[in-house]
Amino acid sequence: MSSTCPQQNARRARRSFTAMAGAYSCGVFNDNFYKQAALILAVAAGQTSLQGYALAVFTLPFILAAAPAGWLADHFAKRQVIIACKWLELLAMLLGAAGMLLDSWPLIFGMLAVMGLQATLFSPALNGSIPELYPPAEIIRANAILRTASTTAILLGVALSGVALDCPGLAWGVARGRWCVGLSVLALALLGLAFSYGMQRHPPLRTNRPFPWSGPWHTWQSLRQIARDKYLSLGLSADVLLWFMGALQILIINPLGINQFSLSKTATSLLIVTQLAGIAAGGFASAKLVTPTRWQRLLLPAGGGMALTMMLIAGIPYLPANWSLPILYSALALVGFWAGLFLIPVESFLQLRADPQRKGEVWASANFVVFAGILLAGPLSNIINLLWQP
Repeated sequence: MSSTCPQQNARRARRSFTAMAGAYSCGVFNDNFYKQAALILAVAAGQTSLQGYALAVFTLPFILAAAPAGWLADHFAKRQVIIACKWLELLAMLLGAAGMLLDSWPLIFGMLAVMGLQATLFSPALNGSIPELYPPAEIIRANAILRTASTTAILLGVALSGVALDCPGLAWGVARGRWCVGLSVLALALLGLAFSYGMQRHPPLRTNRPFPWSGPWHTWQSLRQIARDKYLSLGLSADVLLWFMGALQILIINPLGINQFSLSKTATSLLIVTQLAGIAAGGFASAKLVTPTRWQRLLLPAGGGMALTMMLIAGIPYLPANWSLPILYSALALVGFWAGLFLIPVESFLQLRADPQRKGEVWASANFVVFAGILLAGPLSNIINLLWQP
């Protein structure tokens, strides 16, 4: 009897984790599939600056609503928060599909804003759920599996966005590619909603902290508390650096592929896919190379590897034409590999280090700083793309 209960608990944890990973992966696919399709349409129409604005619209909720998101994850059952977020995602995809079919940038930007709010509320609940399912020794492995699943979803989303947009012909006066994008995001939103209902129920902690009406000011106070923990603040700083560089690079890769290398929409999407494949490989390798107590030992070599490889990418346009594309794809894959080695240990440590009753607050505060950095990447990419034309 004593051996049966742990086995049953392990099976329930696996089922709940699978449902959570499925719900998360569907949302990640939708986010990246739609966002990449919109960015490619903007660049192809000569409106490259819309990339930065789109990123800003998506990112702003992470800054404005970080404190309420953390409070909700700590106060209510995380399963309830995740299910509510999946309903909000369905609303966002209805807006997005309409915007894609009507060629309406206000609707597209409205979808990005709602999806940004959805992701803001979803992230603390998701990341706070993993320590509820697994003991500390299993957290890095669980994160590596979740990152591999979500990266695969990102890979498919980014890769298929260009393929969908390249579908020839018209249907009811609208390009078939736009129909493919709109209908796909609605179908995946419904699938993700179905997955969310399969998550295991855990009782809420019911924190006694009042609702953070002051919003960003409350988050700033939380960050000051985090700064008192040397290792927690170190992990948060590393996380911010990586996400800022990743956001900036994606906004530069789209013009790089279309304008500098004259690639098709599909081939441009594959540049990002190559990098994401490297992230998945690096995340998987990190689960084998680090432990919860020695999470920081890969940060210096992985960060140095990213920096060196990105410096080498700057010289690729000067290579012979028949060498440049294979080397570009290889270099982007290597950058992704270093990023995966860097990311998984950092984010696993953030989950473990936080106080159980404040995990949602800590993760939301981390998102606040991460997405403040990503928000800066938008206008910075516009400046870079304006000043350094190929």
